[in-house]
Amino acid sequence: MVSRESFAERESFPSSAEPGRAKRRNRIETEFNEGLAVWTTSAPGGHRKGKPMADIDIDVDDLKRRMDGAVSVLRQEFAGLRTGRASIAILDPVTVPAYGSQLPVNQCATVNVPDPRMITVNVWDRSLVSAVDKAIRNSGLGLNPVVDGTILRLPIPELNEERRRELARVAGKYAEGARIAVRNVRRDGMDQIKAAKAEGMGEDDQRLWSDEIQVLTDEAIASIDEALKVKQEEIMQV
Repeated sequence: MVSRESFAERESFPSSAEPGRAKRRNRIETEFNEGLAVWTTSAPGGHRKGKPMADIDIDVDDLKRRMDGAVSVLRQEFAGLRTGRASIAILDPVTVPAYGSQLPVNQCATVNVPDPRMITVNVWDRSLVSAVDKAIRNSGLGLNPVVDGTILRLPIPELNEERRRELARVAGKYAEGARIAVRNVRRDGMDQIKAAKAEGMGEDDQRLWSDEIQVLTDEAIASIDEALKVKQEEIMQV
């Protein structure tokens, strides 16, 4: 292991050295001490302990992507909750068995909203009209298509107050599921920090990564809460 003396010999200065050189020597001493922090002296000559800090990293980009994914799934679930007003997003959860796979309605038909109480579905392939009709009826959305050739008309019934409150509770359950998903991602991030600690990550770095993960978590939870507030207000609006 390089000694402090041999390290300093490379930059020795006379006692009358100007302040600039003294500062340089202080910097070199600091660099030596920082380098010493990743060595141990339990064996002759010393050996590296763990990995250099530059090699230990937490994949926060992946954590953020997964948290954003949980919020995105929640918005899709909210889109499928009928609010008493027509919206093409209502049919987003509906899939149709077609051509050997399950296709979203908008990949086998054109969906339009001609007025606030009506959705029309213009099926491209006449042979799929029955399958689209059945998929919508069995979707649990409470919609009953009226078939006219290749066009399905979906009247949107008015919601009573009891049904609105029920849907608001369902929205709350969806939001809680998204919060749990975000917290699970946070837990994975904290597990990464624990593993990095075992590899030699310092306490300051652990705290920095932990704080960053918490910020991502707080932002995702705030997005979920805001989306829930907007959706519940939309549901309860008569």
